[in-house]
Amino acid sequence: MLSLVLASLLPALAHAQTVQTFAPPAACPVCVSGNYTGMSNGSLPVAPVVAGKSYDRFITIWLENTDFASAAASSVFQSIAKQGILLTNYNGVTHPSEPNYVAAMAGDFFGMGDDNNYYLPSNVSSMVDLLEAKNVSWASYQENMPYDGFAGDYAQTNYLNASAGSYTYYKRKHNPHIIFNSVASNPNRALRVRNFNDFAVDVNASALPQHVWITPNLVNDAHDTDVTFVSAWLSYWLEPLLNNTQFNNNRTLIQLTFDENESYTIQNTVYTVLLGGAVPENLRGTNDSTFCEWHANELCRRVAAPESPADSVDTHYSMMSSTQNNWGLGSLGRQDTNKTVAAVWNFQANQTGYTNYVPSAAEIPMLNLTTIFPGAANTGIWTPILAPNVSAVGAGGGSVFYNSSSTNTSLTSYTAQNLTAMNLVNPDTINPNYTYVGFNVDNTSSPAAISASSAQHASAAATSGASAATTSKASAGEKTVATGGVLGALALGLAMLL
Repeated sequence: MLSLVLASLLPALAHAQTVQTFAPPAACPVCVSGNYTGMSNGSLPVAPVVAGKSYDRFITIWLENTDFASAAASSVFQSIAKQGILLTNYNGVTHPSEPNYVAAMAGDFFGMGDDNNYYLPSNVSSMVDLLEAKNVSWASYQENMPYDGFAGDYAQTNYLNASAGSYTYYKRKHNPHIIFNSVASNPNRALRVRNFNDFAVDVNASALPQHVWITPNLVNDAHDTDVTFVSAWLSYWLEPLLNNTQFNNNRTLIQLTFDENESYTIQNTVYTVLLGGAVPENLRGTNDSTFCEWHANELCRRVAAPESPADSVDTHYSMMSSTQNNWGLGSLGRQDTNKTVAAVWNFQANQTGYTNYVPSAAEIPMLNLTTIFPGAANTGIWTPILAPNVSAVGAGGGSVFYNSSSTNTSLTSYTAQNLTAMNLVNPDTINPNYTYVGFNVDNTSSPAAISASSAQHASAAATSGASAATTSKASAGEKTVATGGVLGALALGLAMLL
């Protein structure tokens, strides 16, 4: 177990040792820039506002791989915390990075314990399904992504040091929406996965959607740098935007968080602040300490003694449950409905009358464990994606969303198989080759026209990939696995469930 943890940790440490000096990638946070590579596709259409109970816009900004104490020592983070609510209880759900991003979109990380490329089947539901069901507009903004809907990694000229050659500023693993084929295969969704030039245009056009995910590039999010570097980026980018009413108004809630901490041997507590005009004035500059408290020369001390109840627990699943609670959404029937790890933000729960569950100390799980969970994204302990709990009730009160035509709701357990030992390809690692190069957001064209045009392109890619498909059978249960093209991602029949 320790060797697996160290193996997954070493690449992150190697990146963190890179010494770089911050320089603004653009003239201002809402300025377009050649350093972002991809030019804007034009602004999104301005969508009608669906009123929320506590806020009308939610923006989450994700940073990388930093212990709570390291961020807390930064004067910039301290200054930002004084403008909002510091969640000293907030936790990632596993290691390394990618499964945390996926978990915050799907309520599960499906056994993922690495940063490899995964392509989750089209009938795997996500927060996108819940938002669209209530007409809540959404978008993801990825710094240095070359074009909208891009599904790979991207290297470009190093804008911090042009003489150093190319640099990989953008990584797919930090872009959760595109990991879901339900987004990547649908042009109307994929083109909402946008870059920072699009972000600048959308803000200036007052077209920023209601649910916004923001991932900075690999130096500005601290992945390849450190707290000093990301503090400089926050001073340049976030702090001015807090005063921009096209980004932040009195009905905006902003979450600044990290995906995980850097120390795999302790609980996965990360520095998270709730900001924006929706934060009540009397709570700004306060701490919401519900899981553990931080003290000088200590890592994390429980608020209560082990035999006493703790308070509610915030994790990345809380981002989902709070969003669901705010707009009265349905749920995914996964960990987003697990009240032990998916508390609604306390200030919001007080406003909406929602009662968080208070677990005992013994019920609070370890959230730093990795590689040991079976699932579709763990080739060594593989299972299909199991059915959601269709009778679950989430914080939004709505029904569980799932594809009733392709989900076997009785498949709630499965004996894990080692696909590597069986010489089989994990179907969830096969690239379906969706691509939108050359496609633009066109507010004068109907969504159906855009969809039809892109569908032809996707169909051609699928045909090309399918020609190389091969099949083999798993000895345990004679489950057919197709490899190559999109057939691999769609095979296994009932195995590819919501």
